[in-house]
Amino acid sequence: MFSLMNWLIINEKAMKIIKNTSGYFVNLTAITLFVLIASCGGGVNPKNSDTPTNGRIKVGIDDSYRLLIEAETYTFEAMYKYATIDTLFKSEADVINDFMNDSVPLMIVNRKLSDAQVAYLKERQYIPKTTKIAIDAVALIVNNDNPDTNLYFQTVKDIFQGKITTWNQINKKSKLQDLKVVFDNFKSSNPRYFKEKFELAGFPSTCFAAESNAEVINYVEKNKNAIGVISVNWISDPADTVSHNFLKRFKVIGIALEGDNEPGTKFYRPYQGYIAEGSYPFTRDVFCVNRQPYHGLAYGFSSFIAGEKGQFIVLHSGMVPAAMPVRLVEIKH
Repeated sequence: MFSLMNWLIINEKAMKIIKNTSGYFVNLTAITLFVLIASCGGGVNPKNSDTPTNGRIKVGIDDSYRLLIEAETYTFEAMYKYATIDTLFKSEADVINDFMNDSVPLMIVNRKLSDAQVAYLKERQYIPKTTKIAIDAVALIVNNDNPDTNLYFQTVKDIFQGKITTWNQINKKSKLQDLKVVFDNFKSSNPRYFKEKFELAGFPSTCFAAESNAEVINYVEKNKNAIGVISVNWISDPADTVSHNFLKRFKVIGIALEGDNEPGTKFYRPYQGYIAEGSYPFTRDVFCVNRQPYHGLAYGFSSFIAGEKGQFIVLHSGMVPAAMPVRLVEIKH
């Protein structure tokens, strides 16, 4: 069992690691409880061999899940002191290229490999193993001074198709002018998601890319006419007091269900309950994809994330765990 001193050291360091440049913290309550009850793993002496709880590997991770995987990695390494996870946060396209080129044995992304990619790996004697770990949502955010915080599904589609280019097309009373949509990176999963969702060949001139999810948030905070596109992992339920200050920097847009355009329409924000029940329309699954041909550290880390402890961390990251129920609580404002 971990001693009290070990727990204090882990908790202090975890607070430093989980904090990002945007001032967001992952709720560590569940994490520290797990560390308290977890047994130290990884064997008696360090080894060069790669086992589920021992060794060193590189893991490619879609930058959308930086906050989640930083928490997962730190907790895993705290439990298994002879295991080291080198995390490589990149755009989705770069992560998959690294995986296919055998630069990383494990990747965490929100799409499965194509049939052609699976066939390519099998020709080289690799059988990729895909494990669903979470349900994510693509969140749309706007500046705090923007009064238009609810959008119809069709309105969002028209924006990405280039049919809507100004805010007064959405709201005739709007004082804002040209609309700007900002992604984290055109090679990331977020623009790919909307290309596939709305069957787009490309994006209109109203769309551009920043350098990261954090930069998307910074841009929206400073520009009244912007819509930012980020993973829900970068925001959290407003009932979570830990991230309450972070959410003061922007507003999260509510989206109506597809085809629901009538007066009295209900708009859903990407909160866990609405993601779990399917009311929020822009959701996607998150996977660990492992190409190691043996039960090594890639297997151990992905199993940890998909297990009880890892899923509890997912729950506190703002996403929906793949293997745990989520309770919907409506908050009255």
